[in-house]
Amino acid sequence: MRLNLFLSVALLAASVASTPGFAQAPAAPAGTAVVVRGLTDPWAMAFLPDGRMLITEKAGQLRIATPDGRLSAPLAGLPAVAATGQCGLLDVVLDPQFSENRRLFFTFAEPGAGGNSTAVGSARLVDDQLREVRTLFSQKPKRDSGSHCGSRIVVDRQGHLLVGLGDRFSGKDEAQNPGNHIGKVVRLTAEGRVPADNPFVGRAGAAPEVFSLGHRNIQGAALHPVTGELWASEHGPQGGDEINVVEAGRNYGWPLVTFGRNYVVGTRIGETGPKAGFEQPLHHWVPTSIAPSGMAFLSSDRYQARYPDWKGSLFVGALRGQALVRLTVDGRRITAEQRLLEGQARIRDVRQGPDGWLYVLTDGANGQVLRLLP
Repeated sequence: MRLNLFLSVALLAASVASTPGFAQAPAAPAGTAVVVRGLTDPWAMAFLPDGRMLITEKAGQLRIATPDGRLSAPLAGLPAVAATGQCGLLDVVLDPQFSENRRLFFTFAEPGAGGNSTAVGSARLVDDQLREVRTLFSQKPKRDSGSHCGSRIVVDRQGHLLVGLGDRFSGKDEAQNPGNHIGKVVRLTAEGRVPADNPFVGRAGAAPEVFSLGHRNIQGAALHPVTGELWASEHGPQGGDEINVVEAGRNYGWPLVTFGRNYVVGTRIGETGPKAGFEQPLHHWVPTSIAPSGMAFLSSDRYQARYPDWKGSLFVGALRGQALVRLTVDGRRITAEQRLLEGQARIRDVRQGPDGWLYVLTDGANGQVLRLLP
């Protein structure tokens, strides 16, 4: 009877998929299970305490997805979003005290005089509706660019927001200027103010929000579950993608110190280092970029029986590389790299769910949320 039921379901699925008017959904890559289908250019996901997910779509939609794959209509109330090129509605994270305060944070490309810039917003999710929506921070200056908006948000152990911001492509030299927010990590309180212990507070010619400088385009970030350090993935140009531990007041080199090369011609950009005053990456990719995206440390025991060495690893999505990259971590050393799901999908985000499983978000017009099977 079980076999007959299986065959009936399979025949029905085949019939629906081949019927005119039905678009055949992409199959799940081997080693995964599809949780959510039907996303359009999704960028980030965040798990609610009840197991549902908030999912951003770059064009400016924020949706709620249930564990059985149902998608809500876009939530009303977000600010205007400049959805152009690589920019749009980007990251979303929950306040660590979300169960009590219902607060969430998000990044988006904010339109305005001079172009657009990456901004940080907050809202409260009450009865599946956004309330008290406001903009906490706007990157300065705005630029007429659809490139290198970044960005990821991480809430540190003090409850402050660490936000990775891109160099906007045409503004790469400004990544070395501490007086603006181009190519920086900024640190804010949950209300959008400047923490008193930020490294550039009171320094002449420096923007007080700046936490670190010399970044090109951060598209992945995660807090180390043991040390509380900020780890980030960063796009290089032609090669030179990086994994860094981002520390207060440090300079990460772009565009003076980098393993990346100029597009097409392959000529050098600055020096490769090491060089005094600049941080070397923990790990980098040359000569080919993988375009690293969202990332997460695996802290659960869900995969322990079959893959005992996975716990403590850093999992990084790859867009150009179309893979889920597992990095073996020993302190601040990355000792090995493994490619999973290779060639099967552009992976935009990676999160550990409240159930301990790893979830990945695939990029593009037929985006999906996939659960990584053991």
